[in-house]
Amino acid sequence: MAMPIQTHGTIAGASPGAGGSAAGPSYRSALTLLASLFFMWGFITVINNTLLPHLRSVFDLSYTQTTLIESVWFIAYFFASIPSAKLIERVGYQRAMVFGLAMMAAGALMMVPAARLPSYGVTLFALFVIASGITLLQVAANPYVAVVGPPETASSRLNLVQAFNSAGATLAPLFGGYLILGRSTSGTAVAGSTAVLTPAERLADAQSVVLPYLIVAGVLVVLAVVIARFPLPAMGAATQRSAKADRKGLSLWSHRNLVLGIPAIFIYLIAEIGVANLFINFVSQPQIGNLTHEQASHYLFVLWGGMMVGRLVGSVIMRSVPAEHVLALASIGAFVVMLVATFTTGHVAMWALISVGLFHSIMFPTIFTLGIRGLGPLTEEGSGLLIMAIAGGALVIVQGWLADRYGLQISFLLTAACELYILFYALWGSRVTHALPEPVAVG
Repeated sequence: MAMPIQTHGTIAGASPGAGGSAAGPSYRSALTLLASLFFMWGFITVINNTLLPHLRSVFDLSYTQTTLIESVWFIAYFFASIPSAKLIERVGYQRAMVFGLAMMAAGALMMVPAARLPSYGVTLFALFVIASGITLLQVAANPYVAVVGPPETASSRLNLVQAFNSAGATLAPLFGGYLILGRSTSGTAVAGSTAVLTPAERLADAQSVVLPYLIVAGVLVVLAVVIARFPLPAMGAATQRSAKADRKGLSLWSHRNLVLGIPAIFIYLIAEIGVANLFINFVSQPQIGNLTHEQASHYLFVLWGGMMVGRLVGSVIMRSVPAEHVLALASIGAFVVMLVATFTTGHVAMWALISVGLFHSIMFPTIFTLGIRGLGPLTEEGSGLLIMAIAGGALVIVQGWLADRYGLQISFLLTAACELYILFYALWGSRVTHALPEPVAVG
């Protein structure tokens, strides 16, 4: 993980004018296109939240086995980040985006044979391929947005674009709920039912994922063609990594905000993914919401909608309030509602878990921009390490193990503990040490 990542195609340390008047329209068009990528990878990632309870029934999985599916998804971030950065450096930003979308489409098509067999192993591999394609897009897109404008509004800007990610995440539960859970025996079963599916019902349920993933693959192919033909602006020398001479004698590990920001991203992903992946199983329980999985997916829509609203509001607030102060308040709010969700029942617990989406909303983009603040010529290497830390989502399997051993509701104490580290980072860990000047854009 100490190996530096190169993200050729990002604007590392671009001057505040990089998105200014001269190049403004061109950069705005590029950012609009990037927003569509944020939307799609948010949409595809959150389809997993409806896919997991579905697969749990189809393959008769424990919570540990169910969360292993999502762990494989996030392990891709760890293994694919460095190859993704090298590919971006070799073929350029635009071609790498097209390649990433093609990988995602290929993975989505693999879900067809996985469903027809049906095969737990092929399903895991298909999801790994999709996640690897998303990693390729993430490695360049997040730092690009963060540094394309004035550094003081980086958190605001990334929260704004991440709102498109949340928009995709908000619509995905409706899509998955209707086309996957709504068309399966397990998804429409009465809450609390212990009936075991017959082999014929399992096969029919497994094949309900074919249509939605064919639709996803088709959209990804169309988006890849659009991006391949889109006249993205030539970023010029401003996009190149700073010369080795500029980085000689500099160390990433002297920057506390980065060193502590890497585990902050890692730990935050455990919290976000744990809530999202176990949400449907949690709220469908008789003592919580007493819902079918299909009905519960509609409330998942509200959770992700809260994240979208939170990022839009956070984008505005952080124009005048320091990002670390907003992050601290969000972590306190998330900690409180997770305790409520853990120790109460009924609709109080259900809505407490739903509300955590509002508090989680600004965490990833804010931690990311605080983590690369003051890195100067080391911005790209730092950005790459923060993207690798998204692999923290793989440890959602720990919450699955806790749910199997101690109960699903008690397992959310792990989420509450994660919020405390985010609070620590906001109050102390995000303070910049040994700040470096930003390199000036050329051209």
